[in-house]
Amino acid sequence: MTSVKPINPTASTLPMMMHTTLNQLRSLRLESMAQALEQQLTQSGLSAMSFEERFALLVDREVHGRQDRRCARLLKLARLKYPQAAIEDLDSRAGRGL
Repeated sequence: MTSVKPINPTASTLPMMMHTTLNQLRSLRLESMAQALEQQLTQSGLSAMSFEERFALLVDREVHGRQDRRCARLLKLARLKYPQAAIEDLDSRAGRGL
């Protein structure tokens, strides 16, 4: 019977594994999660966080990214007369009769 060696990523194989993982995330259409993972890899402080905390950040980023893209798509489809209008810009002085 042959024994199976456990996979122990070294510093030289980690970038290739991450490159593959990032490509897989993008092929699954998880672009925001891939971007968040790239960002996590460049930040040194995140290594102190647990796997669950880091994974929660990745999922949260993907959820918010999808919501942002959905809102942008719906606003574009709405064809509003003033697409950049905001409630804060409303002139509500008494003279306007609002």
